Amino acid sequence: MVDDNAASLYDTSDNLPQDVRIAQLRASIESLEIADRIASHGYLITSSELADLMDVNASAVTSRGDNWVWRNWVVSRVRREGNQILWQLDRVD
Repeated sequence: MVDDNAASLYDTSDNLPQDVRIAQLRASIESLEIADRIASHGYLITSSELADLMDVNASAVTSRGDNWVWRNWVVSRVRREGNQILWQLDRVD
């Protein structure tokens, strides 16, 4: 039998301990802050860097087309350099 204190540390929807969920949230906030810095500085990033930022497979980035929205940013395909596609993030307010 699980005691009530131990059970309260788990979210019934995904059965992860609260400290793990908080760590995941911190990681998400860090990714969003990085995206904001990229956008505010006008940096261009590669498909693989964008995929890492979004925590998805690189093919999921390239298959979305030239312009699309991810969370608080419009993601635009800017150009190709060699075998790399470069993307720009613009903040949506």
